[in-house]
Amino acid sequence: MDVVVTGLGVLTPFGRGAERTFDALVAGRTAIGPITRFDASGHRSRIAAEVTDLEAGNDLPPGDERTFDRFQLMAVLAALDAARDAGLGDGPLGDRAAAIVGTGIGGLETIERNHATLAAKGPRRISPYFIPAAIPNLAAALVSMRLGARAICVSPASACASGAHSIGEALWALRVGRIDLALAGGTEAAVTPLGVAGFGAMRGLSERNDEPARASRPFDRGRDGFVIGEGAGILVLERADHAARRGARVRAILAGYGASADAYHITQPDPEAAGMARSMALALEDAGLAPADVGYVNAHATSTPLGDRLEAKAIRDVFGAKPPPVSSTKSALGHLLGAAGAVEAAIAILALERGMLPPTLNQEDPDPQIELDVVPNEARPHAARFAISNAFGFGGTNATLVFARP
Repeated sequence: MDVVVTGLGVLTPFGRGAERTFDALVAGRTAIGPITRFDASGHRSRIAAEVTDLEAGNDLPPGDERTFDRFQLMAVLAALDAARDAGLGDGPLGDRAAAIVGTGIGGLETIERNHATLAAKGPRRISPYFIPAAIPNLAAALVSMRLGARAICVSPASACASGAHSIGEALWALRVGRIDLALAGGTEAAVTPLGVAGFGAMRGLSERNDEPARASRPFDRGRDGFVIGEGAGILVLERADHAARRGARVRAILAGYGASADAYHITQPDPEAAGMARSMALALEDAGLAPADVGYVNAHATSTPLGDRLEAKAIRDVFGAKPPPVSSTKSALGHLLGAAGAVEAAIAILALERGMLPPTLNQEDPDPQIELDVVPNEARPHAARFAISNAFGFGGTNATLVFARP
């Protein structure tokens, strides 16, 4: 049984709405700038892709914006947009609808704020909402509650592959008939003092602080680390027969899912890129496709020296001497961590839908070790039937999704 995508909900630093983000990407805009959410003057990296407008309007009960963490609120807003895009309204969706929403870190801002309260005022001043606002599964739970989705409610946590794994796991549950519909994706809000300091201590972030728009440069020889971002992406997935019964518009087919583990290192990818390649190969096998069938790859490529080179190697290992066009939209959006795989899945779907490939920005000095067409600097018309989206994470966890035009 085919599984189809009937709704897209995306909230990024470009704003709310999948089309809004895609239009900005195609126009070559960037969402990266100086950090404004806190004083970052003492940090190695002082730039980020921030969500600056998180007004919920009438979408959330009064007080929820103050009670819950940003990563949870963004998930709910993206899920509501996805449900409306799918023609589902605001629920309730019932006993055979799932909420599968991953996150890499969870409520880091809430943890920091309550720790400061503990240190300054003592344990009796900690908010009773601290734990619910901090724990990762509350993103999925709040989506479930807001939309009345009463089937599987889980939150995969696989670092920067969380959103993609959530979509893939929903695919399997739909295929075996456990559910009819899923709201699946990822969310993250780790642009906080501790989040930025932690990634900075690992020397994972770009320190091109004086040129934020030019800082994220996947595949370029001058890349020096990723730019942290935040956001959420939710897809409505349905069994094709369920979508047909309600006359839903099909935006794409979720044709395949591959997942693998490097089993190598806590942060570095396998130096042979075997896990990344296996993830892509498994996804193509699951979709019943040959490598030559794929017309576009939305790469994980975060703008780190090692990761981009190894992903390029994996792509060539899978696709041979002439891979399809590859782009990394993190060049404009930054790295949304646990939300990245879901947001980029939506971008891949829109690339198929519109016949337009978003570019990889800041391609000024091509890395000679990366022999790929990275759609440099400008969007490109390109009709493709199939696209893949990669998401890889710390711990050597890998996920690949395959989408098809309906």
